[in-house]
Amino acid sequence: MDRRRSLWLTVIFISLLSSAHSFYLPGVAPRNFQTGVPLNVKVNKLSSTKTQLPYDYYFLKYCRPTKILNSAENLGEVLRGDRIENSVYSFQMRQEQPCQVICKQKLNAKSAKNFKEMIDDEYRVNMILDNLPVAVLRQRRDGIKSITYEHGFRVGFQGNYAGSKEEKYFINNHLSFRVMYHKDPETDTARIVGFEVTPNRNYVLAPLFSCDFIDSINHEYKEWDEKNPQVTTCNEKTKDLVPGSSVPQEVDADKDVVFTYDVSFEESDVKWASRWDTYLLMNDDQIHWFSIINSLMIVLFLSGMVAMIMMRTLYRDIANYNQLETQDEAQEETGWKLVHGDVFRVPTNSGLLCVYVGTGVQIFGMTLVTMIFALLGFLSPSNRGGLMTAMVLLWVFMGLLAGYSSARFYKMFKGTEWKRITLKTAFMFPGILFAIFFVLNALIWEEHSSGALPFGTMLALVCLWFGISVPLVFVGSYLGYKKPAIEDPVKTNKIPRQVPELAWYMKPAFSVLIGGILPFGAVFIELFFILTSIWLNQFYYIFGFLFIVFVILIITCAEITVVLCYFQLCSEDYNWWWRAYLTAGSSALYLFLYSIFYFFTKLEISKLVSGILYFGYMLIASYAFFVLTGTIGFYACFWFVRKIYSSVKID
Repeated sequence: MDRRRSLWLTVIFISLLSSAHSFYLPGVAPRNFQTGVPLNVKVNKLSSTKTQLPYDYYFLKYCRPTKILNSAENLGEVLRGDRIENSVYSFQMRQEQPCQVICKQKLNAKSAKNFKEMIDDEYRVNMILDNLPVAVLRQRRDGIKSITYEHGFRVGFQGNYAGSKEEKYFINNHLSFRVMYHKDPETDTARIVGFEVTPNRNYVLAPLFSCDFIDSINHEYKEWDEKNPQVTTCNEKTKDLVPGSSVPQEVDADKDVVFTYDVSFEESDVKWASRWDTYLLMNDDQIHWFSIINSLMIVLFLSGMVAMIMMRTLYRDIANYNQLETQDEAQEETGWKLVHGDVFRVPTNSGLLCVYVGTGVQIFGMTLVTMIFALLGFLSPSNRGGLMTAMVLLWVFMGLLAGYSSARFYKMFKGTEWKRITLKTAFMFPGILFAIFFVLNALIWEEHSSGALPFGTMLALVCLWFGISVPLVFVGSYLGYKKPAIEDPVKTNKIPRQVPELAWYMKPAFSVLIGGILPFGAVFIELFFILTSIWLNQFYYIFGFLFIVFVILIITCAEITVVLCYFQLCSEDYNWWWRAYLTAGSSALYLFLYSIFYFFTKLEISKLVSGILYFGYMLIASYAFFVLTGTIGFYACFWFVRKIYSSVKID
């Protein structure tokens, strides 16, 4: 019966998984465009997976509008390093625009150096049209025909001419845009459903030069007119590129670069509500999903077996102890009942434990609510920065739970200085994070990257912290300390019992390290996709998978902590408070070790600053994961210990 029930639960989980992994809300209202209506293209940051340092689009010497205007940004966009600005690219809806000349830029030594460095680091240009990011169609090398896209297009490329080994730098100065639209047959209006940059097929590559992908043209002109620029590499009548004009534009000091673009429109059957599907299906293979499902099933069955064995053994112990009490055979108690007079003894550094438990509740509340909103589709990829903004705001408002939880445990430990504990709860964890983040931000600022937070944003974060989070922590702490203290089910002896010599496998260090393996095993496959989305510039939207993995994480953290706590108490070691926290929290150590493995096997980061940023941010993530999992394990063990000692008869 239990096996059949577990099978049905697994089927339900997999059904939820398959239905939720691709569900999202578009995030913005659709816009209908009449023929000929101007379409304004916005530019975003320059991004690279090799450096992880975003830069403003106009950091390079591209064509600039008369006045650069920053679009409205939310807090999450600023934290992500997004800088959305207007551009000189302007389209007319459903009207072809071949070979449009924008401007001519003369490169000096500094601007040429910037272009070369960006090409070396494989930077990509990001643009936005009607809230859709520009994408480049990617050809698979294994020959499988499937539509996959890359974010943005490269600034340029390196190559060499035939007969020469000298590497040259070339800029992608000609862009061929393709805008897909879905037409409404009743009103003749259309909605934009796709935005691509396509390789130019209107000209032949020079025989002396070879490259995988070229949108680079060394434009020629007779006399430059700023008001009406004309180039001889475009046909005066058709405005198409002249065949044979395929010499790429080299990047060097004192070189003149002419920027041009083409625009074509293509009707599509894709509806507006599904226009993000092509962006979200960027992974090469779907075979990883089978691995994830297999891992989840193993963890589910393993957790069920552990819980079943645990409950059967525990019920037998309780029945035996109560039976011995009814007889006169309990003169010498054995096992976990022997330490009933010390099991609720106040632990060392109890105040610090209260702080970490309260902070863990705050992180748990933030994570749970964020995942629920994401699972329901409110944090879709089209809402740039929405996920980050939600996490920050939820963290601030969950300060109420942090203060309440820490105060409840502090009063149970008979503490009197609740205000000091409240201050530590409000400042300890966010203070450590803010210090690390401040150092990393200083490094980003030194690199002149747009990823560095402006002073105004830093001030806004501090105001959220001090103006909302800290007062809410105090309110929660006041409410928690005002409630009656949690009563222990058994009395604590005045003289502490001596802990006997433990076996090597019951030593704190060994059992703590062993306890973190199972929770990490529940998440490490999904962790691969999360790290890929963060560090390899991919969209993450599989919140159905993530929510189920989070549920499995909670179950495994709780069960492994309870099992090891039971074995510890059976060994007559009653110092379970901190060990319960550290047992589940040790999974964060494996998380950080996995991030090191991922760094050396999946990333191509070569700069020292970029490496420091990676490990700095992963240290923050691992620390938060430690507090989260440790709190889950602690609460499970706290409930377990109170439950078993309230179930036996003790004189």
